[in-house]
Amino acid sequence: MPRPAPRPALSGTRIRALRTARRLGQADLARMAGVSPSYLNLIEHNRRRASAPVLEAIARALQIPAEALDERAGDAQIQILRAAAARAQPGTEPEVDRADELVGRFPGWAALLAQLQALAEAQERIIERLSDRMAHDPNLSASLHEIVSAVTSVQSTAAILAESEDLEPEWRALFHRNVHDDSVRLANAAEALVAFLDTSSEETGLAAPQEELESWLERQGFHVAAVETGGDWAALIAGQAELASAAARSLARDWLARAHEDARALPVAQLMPVLLRVFTAGAGFAPEDLARHFGVGLAQLFRRLATLPPEPGIPRFGLAICDGSGTLTFRRPIEGFQLPRFGGACPLWPLYEALLRPDRPVRAPVEFAGRPPGRFIAHAVAGARDPLRFEPPFAWEASMLVTPASVAGAPGEGEAVRALGSSCRVCPRELCPARREPSIVSG
Repeated sequence: MPRPAPRPALSGTRIRALRTARRLGQADLARMAGVSPSYLNLIEHNRRRASAPVLEAIARALQIPAEALDERAGDAQIQILRAAAARAQPGTEPEVDRADELVGRFPGWAALLAQLQALAEAQERIIERLSDRMAHDPNLSASLHEIVSAVTSVQSTAAILAESEDLEPEWRALFHRNVHDDSVRLANAAEALVAFLDTSSEETGLAAPQEELESWLERQGFHVAAVETGGDWAALIAGQAELASAAARSLARDWLARAHEDARALPVAQLMPVLLRVFTAGAGFAPEDLARHFGVGLAQLFRRLATLPPEPGIPRFGLAICDGSGTLTFRRPIEGFQLPRFGGACPLWPLYEALLRPDRPVRAPVEFAGRPPGRFIAHAVAGARDPLRFEPPFAWEASMLVTPASVAGAPGEGEAVRALGSSCRVCPRELCPARREPSIVSG
C-alpha cells in the first residue's frame, strides 16, 4: 500500500510542541502573544496561517528566534531529513511522511540529524576526491616513485658501507656523499608529498595546469569581469596564486581570449534580459532558440551560459568540454553534478554521444548518482574546433551544458531519464552496463 504524500512543514505544529514543552497553557501563550485563544488554537492546528507579526509575537513569548517558526526553514530541514532517509539501508527505512512532525515536535533533534547528514555528505565528498586522487593522480605516482627510488639508493649505499670494511678513504667519502645527497632527496620528496596530500578545499598543490586554471576560475565563480571589455590578459593573470606554472598561465590566456570572443558575440546586457524572460515564463529552456536569436553556435552559447555572473532568477549552469579523445578539457561543476578530476568520465554522458554524431545536437534528461540523486537536462553538441579548416588533421570538440531540471522543464514525451554517474570509480550504480571497474562507494 503506497504511503501518503508527505505534508509540508507547518509552523503550527512547532508552536504547539514548543508550548507544551514549556508547560504553557494555550490561553497563557495567547495572552503573552496578544492574540485570542481561539485564534491561537486555529494556528496550532494548522487551520490558519499566522502573519509575520503574530509569529514574531509568539516567538518572543516562547523566547526563541522568529526564524524557528518560519515554514520555509522547516521545509529546508525536511528536505535534508529526506536526503538522510535515502541513505538508510533496506529494512531500516524511516517514516519519511512524518518528517514534518519530527521537525515540529523535536526541532533540536531534527537540527542534529540535519547536521549529521551534512557532515556525512561532506565526508563522502572528501573520500571520493581523495580516492580519485590516489587512483589516478600522475603527480602522486611520480612523488611515490621518487621516494621509493631514494630509499632504494640509500639502502644500497648503506649496505656497501656496512659490508665493506676495507674501502679506500676516497671511496668511503664518495659513498657518504651519496647517502647524504639521497637522504636530502628523500626528505624533499616526502615533504612535497605531504604538502600535496595535505590540501585544503580550494585544492592547492594541483597536479596539472588545467586544474590550476579551473581552481583560479572557481575562486572567481567562473566569471572574470575583464572578459566583458577585454584587456591585457598577461597582466591580469600575473601574480595569481593558483596559476603557479607557465603552462597554466598559457591556458589562462587562451581561455580569456576565447571567453572574450564569447562575450562579444553574446553581450551580457542583451543576454540577461532574454534569460530572465525565459526562466520567469517557466515554459522550458530551449538553448537552440537562444542560439538562433543571437546568431551563434550552440557550443559558444554553452560556454557563455556557464560563465555568466550570478543573477537572481537565472540558474547556474554546469559545463563539460572534451576533445576528440574524450579527455575533459574544461569542467564547470554545479550542485549535484560533480565532475571527475582524474581519469575518464561516465561513458554514458550525452557529451560522448554528441562526439559520435558531429553537428547533431543531443538533448537528454539525466539523473546523476548521489544522495539524493540530481535531476538535470543535458544538451550536448560536437564539431570541429576550427570549422574553417579544409585539410586534416581535424581537431574535434564536444560540449555538454547541464541545467537543473527544476528550471529547465520536465522531460518531453517519450524521453527516458538516463541514469549517469561522475566516473566508474565513485559511482554507486552497480548494475550499470558501461561499468569499467568496481566502485569504491557502492554497497
